[in-house]
Amino acid sequence: MAAQEPPRPPPAPAEPPEPEPGGRYEAVVPHWFHCKVTDTRERWVPFSAQDSERLEEAHGAGKDRDDVVVPTSGGRYDVHLRTRQRVAVYWEEEASEVRRCTWFYKGDKDNKFIPYSESFSEELEEAYMIAVTLDEWKKKLESPNREVIILHNPKLMVHYHPVASSDDWVSTPTEQGRPRTVKRGVESIAVEIPSGEPLQIDHLVFVVHGIGPACDIRFRSIVQCVNDFRNVSLSMLQAHFKKAQEQQQVGRVEFLPVNWHSSLHSTGVDVDLERITLPSINRLRHFINDTILDVFFYNSSTYCQTIVDTVASEMNRLHQLFLQRNPQFKGGVSIAGHSLGSLILFDLLTNQKADPEEDKHCAQGSRTTSSTGGIEEVKEILRKLELSEYCDVFEKEKMDRQALFLCTETNLKEMGIPLGPRMKILHYLSSKTEMKDQSSAAPGHSKRGAEAGGSQHGDSTEDGRNCQYRDIGLGQVSANYPQLNYKPTIFFAFGSPIGMFLTVRGVKRIDPNYSLPTCKGFFNIFHPFDPVAYRIEPMIVPDLEFEPMLLPHHKGRKRMHLELKEGLTRMSVDLKNNLLGSLRVAWQSFTRAPVPALEAGSTEAEAEAEAGTEKQPDTKPEEPPTAVKEETPLINVGRLNGGNRIDYVLQEKPIESFNEYLFALQGHLCYWESEDTVLLVLKEIYQTQGITLDQPLPGSQ
Repeated sequence: MAAQEPPRPPPAPAEPPEPEPGGRYEAVVPHWFHCKVTDTRERWVPFSAQDSERLEEAHGAGKDRDDVVVPTSGGRYDVHLRTRQRVAVYWEEEASEVRRCTWFYKGDKDNKFIPYSESFSEELEEAYMIAVTLDEWKKKLESPNREVIILHNPKLMVHYHPVASSDDWVSTPTEQGRPRTVKRGVESIAVEIPSGEPLQIDHLVFVVHGIGPACDIRFRSIVQCVNDFRNVSLSMLQAHFKKAQEQQQVGRVEFLPVNWHSSLHSTGVDVDLERITLPSINRLRHFINDTILDVFFYNSSTYCQTIVDTVASEMNRLHQLFLQRNPQFKGGVSIAGHSLGSLILFDLLTNQKADPEEDKHCAQGSRTTSSTGGIEEVKEILRKLELSEYCDVFEKEKMDRQALFLCTETNLKEMGIPLGPRMKILHYLSSKTEMKDQSSAAPGHSKRGAEAGGSQHGDSTEDGRNCQYRDIGLGQVSANYPQLNYKPTIFFAFGSPIGMFLTVRGVKRIDPNYSLPTCKGFFNIFHPFDPVAYRIEPMIVPDLEFEPMLLPHHKGRKRMHLELKEGLTRMSVDLKNNLLGSLRVAWQSFTRAPVPALEAGSTEAEAEAEAGTEKQPDTKPEEPPTAVKEETPLINVGRLNGGNRIDYVLQEKPIESFNEYLFALQGHLCYWESEDTVLLVLKEIYQTQGITLDQPLPGSQ
């Protein structure tokens, strides 16, 4: 019988032991939820742990009796405790219901748990407390919907959904129907509760959408897409800026959407279009009116003015509101645009008016601001050339930018700079001198390039016709471009048609000395299969063919199919070269060697072949890497991005490489969830603050 006793423990977990009479009752820990309605379906989403604690603290202090407002979700939503509503701060959105949740039941459709109302949850909690304290279970409660809830024991509580009965006289709640599980406390249900966003905001980015109200393949709004972009940025910060986070140097970057489509289509133009639209293929015509026509609206002087006014005023309003809600914010502001939104921002930026001091300093070709001083400019140059270890030497010699450009090789040698770094510095100085000489060939253009956008068809373009560069504002729609209340740090363009529109407007080349008046950084990011995206760099350097910068994968290497493709290409080139070399040697030995001396000729041919095969690995395979290494610093793409590269191409996914046309639309809408795009944005933003990635990604600039 002793051998039969060990099997007894297993039934214990299956039927949990009921508490003893007078058992200890522990109050349930509440968690706050808000209701999200999508396509008439309700979904209850938990607040983050820190937001829920903040709401519970305000509730416990009795502040829900007054109309107290608690900021949540990084300050983008306010919760009104008394009315139990969650209201968007920066954009228009229907208010959603908020609940303090303690008891949940499993729903019918998606098997997700739904919270009971606060009043009924209090009834359930009171019944549970009595049952635990007095050890009296099998309690029945009736919900407001006349549904029965039975508390069998602490581990088994059931909600009975009533079955529709044909007997109209039966109106009492019954226990018939499929039972649904009831859970107490948020820790007992399978729901992921985010920890919350960092309170510190380091940088603010405004994101402008392209054509139409939908921004991705799932027809989601700009608000939802920017939410995804922000969530990806939080995960990238944790993965690639962990050291800076531990040292509390990094908080987070806030991304706010800018919507101009609704303002444009609220002008009454939709009614006019509906009046002239044919009745056939109704859905397609409605889609075209709502999306594609936005491009034509922007090229109309009437509606272009509406669009640029809306974008500028909305960004100024959001900036002012953000500063009011975050008075401690000291970071910079950047802007990003997708598709047509990037063109709108580019036209706005080209028509901003720079301060006279900044304009004068801008002509010197430095990316740093005038307050940083000459020595800081030299340090910036050395950092770009990856020669930061020599900063102290130049600082000791009190070397500013002007003195640096007067340096000769002898001067650098006397300072103790080795040969390799000397060559890099001298090459940089010579390239900048050439660029300065080119600017003198286009008189009066580089300084006034931005201002020319204000008078597109006036006298400002006459001198542009007489030189090799046209004004960047040539062909812009005649509009009064508003001024922004801030100077953007960087401008990011995603899937941008800027290059195409500039070409159509008649701008064949961009002056290498031209830079945006108030924004020193410009990155053109695109997917290789994006049908709307165009390059910018060939308009600055048209005589040189070179590839865009390949955006590094966020996990630190190229995608496997790209590496395999490059490896096979390199292997085929090597095989081709070796085969041609062997055939050449064999042909030479056959034509030159006499028949009696065939053996001697063959040995010589073998020796030459061996020598050829030994020499080829030394020369051929090394040519591509050296070419790549030398090509990158030699490419001078002007000052539009402070001398740095502008065009960046994403790596396509393995499945996308099978058919370019099939994934063309996806290629134009992929940026919102692209970790590689987000990581480049974060890297460039934090680089302006002197903060770098934990480990530099291979192939990054």
